[in-house]
Amino acid sequence: MTQTKSKVLITRRVYPEAVEILRGHAELDYNDSDDRLESAELLRRAQGAMGILTPNTQRFQVELLHSLTDLRIIANIGVGFDNVDIAAASELGILISNTPDVLTETTADFAFALLLAISRRVVEANRYLLEDRWTRGSIDFFAGHDVHHRTLGIFGLGRIGAAVARRGRGFSMKILYHDARKASKDLEGELAATFVSKEQLLRESDFVSVHVPLTEETRKSIAEPQLRLMKKTSILINTSRGAVVDEQAVVKAIQQKWIAGAGLDVFEREPRINPELLNLRNVVLTPHIASSSEDTRREMCLMAARNILSVLNGRRPESLVNRSVWESPAIR
Repeated sequence: MTQTKSKVLITRRVYPEAVEILRGHAELDYNDSDDRLESAELLRRAQGAMGILTPNTQRFQVELLHSLTDLRIIANIGVGFDNVDIAAASELGILISNTPDVLTETTADFAFALLLAISRRVVEANRYLLEDRWTRGSIDFFAGHDVHHRTLGIFGLGRIGAAVARRGRGFSMKILYHDARKASKDLEGELAATFVSKEQLLRESDFVSVHVPLTEETRKSIAEPQLRLMKKTSILINTSRGAVVDEQAVVKAIQQKWIAGAGLDVFEREPRINPELLNLRNVVLTPHIASSSEDTRREMCLMAARNILSVLNGRRPESLVNRSVWESPAIR
């Protein structure tokens, strides 16, 4: 007698190696497209699925979760998980996994790339050259801000924040950090990092790099009052989640010269961008690509696929967000 395979939905195009991991172990419904599934189609195609492999841009709200009575795991591709109502999923016994660690160094590279690009006016100078406007120089021709020996403020000293701090140390920067919890003495010693209040970090840092998850506590936690505390020469970098930063307040801060500029890879209403940001000279904007290297994105897809395969085989996924569900599964 042939055993029926469990159904797995893959909501968007992923690296083919991840599909191959699951092929043969599950009945696959693969949306081999870069288009996000709309709510009605997601509901239809997710019916009967035991696992869903998805980028963390696909949203799973309470009503949808309640409708998916066979669902056992949502395997996010990405470290963030604010696309899923975690409390509802946990109550229903649905496991939520993510892909931490694998993207840490790549994202930290990109955060520092933004920091360098905006401080040294790389994008602005490149555009100037491509527009064939270079006829002569001057003593302050595209003069930017030094990075070396400046103060780097890390808002959220998790894996990525710590990796950015290590890069800052390579530039002989002074490292300040603020987090909900102090880091270990060993990590503080390794990074030569000093724990300070959020207000002190904002007042003293030449660069503020944001690395906190999006929660109700962190939503718009960098807004007008915080931006007003920053130096007029300081630069804001955000590679975490767009809604951690109040975009309209950033526009105002740059227009009114409370801060010198910003490098943003994430936005409040992706893929829509505040049009006022597009008209600012001293910003560098990128379309949520901080983790986007070939090796890292491939491994993120593979890790998410392995998480689903583990559940199909009755094993604990390697990266669980709501661990309590595995320890004490809810009865649906």
